[in-house]
Amino acid sequence: MFRLWAKTFKNTHMLKDVTIEDATTDTRTHKVFHALEKACSEMDLSAPIWLDKTVSDFKRFAKTRFYQDNFMETIEFDYLEIQVIEED
Repeated sequence: MFRLWAKTFKNTHMLKDVTIEDATTDTRTHKVFHALEKACSEMDLSAPIWLDKTVSDFKRFAKTRFYQDNFMETIEFDYLEIQVIEED
């Protein structure tokens, strides 16, 4: 089972969170993209843009943060953090 935890933060306080599960046989990359898309949909957010820094952090730590620079529209929080919490 693959599980991704998405959280929005404002002033170090968590505002919203959602956990997305994926039991498909897709690649890890596809699972991450699908889970992020689903999490953003559930949180009523546009999908963020993966910049070099976010890709690098995610590869190293299985966790990254998306700031205002990663979004096309204005966000009402400081950042969106995603983290892989379970993998097969």
